[in-house]
Amino acid sequence: MTGPDLDDAAQPRANARSRRAHKPRPPLTALEERIGHSFGDPDLLTRALTHTSKASGRGGSYQRLEFLGDRVLGLAVADRLYGAFPEADEGDLSRRLAALVRRETCAAVAASWEVGPHLILGQGEVMGGGRRNQTILADVCEAILGAIYLDAGFDTARAVVETHFHPGEPTAAARGRDAKSALQEWAMGRSLPIPTYEVVERTGPDHAPRFRIAVQVEGLEPGLGDGTSKRIAEQAAARALMEREGIGASADAEPTETA
Repeated sequence: MTGPDLDDAAQPRANARSRRAHKPRPPLTALEERIGHSFGDPDLLTRALTHTSKASGRGGSYQRLEFLGDRVLGLAVADRLYGAFPEADEGDLSRRLAALVRRETCAAVAASWEVGPHLILGQGEVMGGGRRNQTILADVCEAILGAIYLDAGFDTARAVVETHFHPGEPTAAARGRDAKSALQEWAMGRSLPIPTYEVVERTGPDHAPRFRIAVQVEGLEPGLGDGTSKRIAEQAAARALMEREGIGASADAEPTETA
């Protein structure tokens, strides 16, 4: 086959790739609905979706908004953890924070928003699969949070975070730790009230008591646990509820019968 014939054969494929690269983007209103925020300044959302490969000038991409959104996300989650775990130390809170704001989580949230078709990318990024690139999706997620913060303030941005950033099961920070904390994190991830514990029975002499405690999570039947101290009974109750509901294996070890 001659050179021109080769060129003629390749041309339809090149045209098809070009059409895909320049496919019109869907309206932003659909994306706003999935995010849960309608922008007063739509240009902020447009900038949050613009990759450096398509930006005009240094400030035209999502990079500055990503920087801001990373801090907004961290503060929103940290504030939530601080209130939900009043007895946790700095190290425990830091581990929980890291698990909830990791890049994989941000990319998953962006994918749930279906941002891919809305991304403004250079042709090279489009041809290279940029609309599904996990790094780009994570960056854009943070940039959108930064845009929401500038558009409507921290409370609105925090509400979006609380709606979309919740693990499907207790995070790695809770796995291998106590069942009570794991259950509390699970409830927090679903915007439920913090579980409550109530002593339903106390037996035995004062020097060797036994406690039966019920844990209540909104929308679920109580879980019951027994132990030689309230702490042990609470752990047992949390574990019983989690096992019954299939919440996860975040606390595999049995509670130790010590005060």
